[in-house]
Amino acid sequence: MPKFVNADQSQLYLLPPDLREWVPEDDLSHFVLESVDRVPMSAFKVNERGTGSAQYHPRTMLALLIYCYAQGTFGSRRIERATYRDVGVRYVAGNRHPDHDTICKFRRENFEAVSEAFLRVLLLARELKLLRVGTVSVDGTKLDASASKRNSIRRDRAEALREQLRLEIGELLGKAESADASDAEEAGGLPAELRRREKLKAKLDRACAELDGRAKAVAAREREEYEAKVAAREKREGRRKGPAPKPPSGEPRPEEQINLTDADSALMRKNKRCEYRQAYNAQAAVDADGSQLVLGSRVSACASDRNELVADVDAMPAELGAAERVLADNGYATGSEVAELEGRGVEVLVAVGSEDRRRAHDFRPPPEDKPAPPEPKADWIRSMRKKLEAEPGRALYGLRKQTVEPVFGIVKEAMGFRRFSLRGLEKVEGEWALVTLAYNCKRLHNMMMA
Repeated sequence: MPKFVNADQSQLYLLPPDLREWVPEDDLSHFVLESVDRVPMSAFKVNERGTGSAQYHPRTMLALLIYCYAQGTFGSRRIERATYRDVGVRYVAGNRHPDHDTICKFRRENFEAVSEAFLRVLLLARELKLLRVGTVSVDGTKLDASASKRNSIRRDRAEALREQLRLEIGELLGKAESADASDAEEAGGLPAELRRREKLKAKLDRACAELDGRAKAVAAREREEYEAKVAAREKREGRRKGPAPKPPSGEPRPEEQINLTDADSALMRKNKRCEYRQAYNAQAAVDADGSQLVLGSRVSACASDRNELVADVDAMPAELGAAERVLADNGYATGSEVAELEGRGVEVLVAVGSEDRRRAHDFRPPPEDKPAPPEPKADWIRSMRKKLEAEPGRALYGLRKQTVEPVFGIVKEAMGFRRFSLRGLEKVEGEWALVTLAYNCKRLHNMMMA
């Protein structure tokens, strides 16, 4: 006769009064709680008046968010449910159960505390001799926005719809005015069709105003460059002047797009073989000297990495010290960005070759024969190519794919974070800081336990 361990679901149990007896000593929850204790209370937004109900302790709320994000629980409703079902979450929350509105409100209002905790964890790693800022790998990844790409609209199409809606609203208003008063009262005022059209027209009005504002901001930035070109042209004589430069228009292009749900997000794709998605470009600067900790994080609404290199390096907290060397792929290959970092004394190794290299035994059909690309004219490209062809440069650049790319793999696959919960660039950047903070806590805790 086989023997079985009996499982009686009706059996009564006396749970231990100390939750620490249910949580292993090496669990991440202990490290998160100790790390959050380092964050000063001045970094949190709290109700200083003391009115209303007692508030949950902000350090408890921050620890709850970090621990849940590290475990792959991101939604406020799921976090609330985890405070009942997950022993580790229950321990971090101190056996409290904040509702999802409280969790969501705290997350929106305490990005400063998240940034402070991000810094404190990195300083702790340096105290433990596990972090030394020297070589830094930089890269970006596309993460879905909390919006559908079907809600993206072109500027010219938005203008056409606004005119169509204006005519339809006028027609419905005429019908409403001629309707019987009693029928209007039964319908609850204006017809539902009219309210829907007015709401959509208001969204389109705001979208067009946003596009106009962006175009004016771009024109203001380009005005200085235009004036410099005009001044340089005036100094030339005769035919050497060339055609007059065109002034910035300050008007959005007809094909310019905007999303009605999240105006800061944009249509992006990982590469030319992937589909377009409504997304943000999440950037990270990662320590390439062994710790693989994220030293700086930020979010861009631009699909290209072309002008993100300096901003990514500047995103690193000044308290950690300056990077000595920066590694980046060819998406960051911009002469002005490289020159600015090298002017600060930072060595830059950025790929300047093709990003679509084929494997030796590629499954795709061979491409059509194309002429070899011409020799680059820019001096910095030739210099960078020689540096990467030499053995020391090639060995250093090889650290890039071993450091920053695994971080994105862990965030997307192990932690499961592929979509932002918040909307707007500022809030999305705060949530990305929370994600990278949770990753750093997991990484540093594993290094300490090794």
